[in-house]
Amino acid sequence: MAAKNSEFAVLGGGCFWCLEAVLRRIDGIISVVNGYSGGQSENPTYEQVCSSSTGHAEVVRVEYDPAKISYEGVLEHFWKMHDPTTLNRQGADVGTQYRSIILYADERQKVAAERSMNNIRAHLHDKVVTELLPLERFWPAEDYHQQYFDKHPFAGYCQAVIRPKLAKLSLRVEPLAQ
Repeated sequence: MAAKNSEFAVLGGGCFWCLEAVLRRIDGIISVVNGYSGGQSENPTYEQVCSSSTGHAEVVRVEYDPAKISYEGVLEHFWKMHDPTTLNRQGADVGTQYRSIILYADERQKVAAERSMNNIRAHLHDKVVTELLPLERFWPAEDYHQQYFDKHPFAGYCQAVIRPKLAKLSLRVEPLAQ
């Protein structure tokens, strides 16, 4: 259920567990839901998305309070938490489902995302491969994918990938309440 006066952003940049863990720790973020978007099939499963047969990316649907953080502010964090220059890959996670993608809900978000992407391009040496597409549909991921780091902080992936990312971004590495 959306909070009063909240807005949404849908972003993908590698494993959704990582994006969710980071974004849940940002002031102004109300909620983060892991899911799938940018593909062709209806109601895809994790297994289908991982097979690269659906065209979907692992994404997060971020609900935020625009009085505390703007869409542009959410995008600033997005650029910091992943590498937008690696095609279909983030670290050891390889496949089209891990691509860098911004799915805009309206013309205002599209313009802001284009401006943000142009700004980040000016600061990077490598080509930015982030896709910019209209949001057609967001499919929530299975329940066991939601709040993964906070439920399983000692799982191998969480220890090897997510915890160091949180530390690098100077964010809380301890699990948050569910």
